[in-house]
Amino acid sequence: MIGSIFAIGTVGYHRLGAPTTTWLDALYMTVITLTTVGFGEIVDLSSQPHGRLFTILLLLAGVGTFVYFISNLTAFFVEGRWGELLWSRRMKRRIDAMNDHTIVCGGGHTGEAVLGELVETGRHFVLVERSQERVAELERALDAEIPVVYGDATDDDVLRAAGIERAAGLCATVSSDKDNLLVTISARMLRPQLRIVARCVEKRSIAKMRNAGADAVVSPNLIGGLRLVSELIRPTAVSFLDIMLRDREQKLRVEEVPVLSGSPIVGQPLGSLALVQAREVMVVAIHGEDGRWAYNPAPEHTLAIGEAIVYVGSPEARRAMERAAGIGVQGGD
Repeated sequence: MIGSIFAIGTVGYHRLGAPTTTWLDALYMTVITLTTVGFGEIVDLSSQPHGRLFTILLLLAGVGTFVYFISNLTAFFVEGRWGELLWSRRMKRRIDAMNDHTIVCGGGHTGEAVLGELVETGRHFVLVERSQERVAELERALDAEIPVVYGDATDDDVLRAAGIERAAGLCATVSSDKDNLLVTISARMLRPQLRIVARCVEKRSIAKMRNAGADAVVSPNLIGGLRLVSELIRPTAVSFLDIMLRDREQKLRVEEVPVLSGSPIVGQPLGSLALVQAREVMVVAIHGEDGRWAYNPAPEHTLAIGEAIVYVGSPEARRAMERAAGIGVQGGD
């Protein structure tokens, strides 16, 4: 608006003072008029009533525009929008630099548990959440800065902003089954090879989630029921898992690493892995490409393409196992 008023004033004074007025004179006349400096008229308007009318209209429009501009500029700084802009740009650069990360859609109670595990095990993630207040609560609860994209997780543009084209997985943890269904459909259309895990409360919606493209569907009611009966019939085993998950020092978890084509561990005996020899990881099972499981595998087991090693280890051991298998490290230092 300011640029347009300056342009109109310059062109108007150039024509009013033609043919003796130069473009520089016209611009100077516009500047001293709009800034109300009060210097003498460069363009003589004493015999041009229409010229003075033009000046009056230019002053009214110019002053109003300047007041509007200054008030918005003041509000921009005073209300913290400048800080928000800097934060948004920094967060965008951080998210754009991520690869093979996890997108968590929804920061409710279920989403908080998911985020806590990702933070605890040092993995990269992006949260999609509508409420800034909820994100602030999560950051205080988890004592960590959360990479976040504010918006509706069912919106394709929001998922793209979260880096879905580069993500390794997505958790749909919105409170509504219908929204989780839409998130699943959108994510599967945008990234066909993405692993998607969806939260589902209603048992009758589980099949719909799977048909929509979810690789796995988790029901809080089902998990809660299994936990209740486990506490009843196998309390010691449950206590062991709880202690392992809550250990703040070792942070042991059941992890997995795939044996891919071209990996340096292909054809190697399981017992030859340095981490296994050093007892920094405890191998629990080998999942074969044919779907079969080998529990407590022997050290002589030869690792083959398509297998997955399931083991117990710390986040540091996980990163070391991924490096040994030739996999890009996620959540590195």
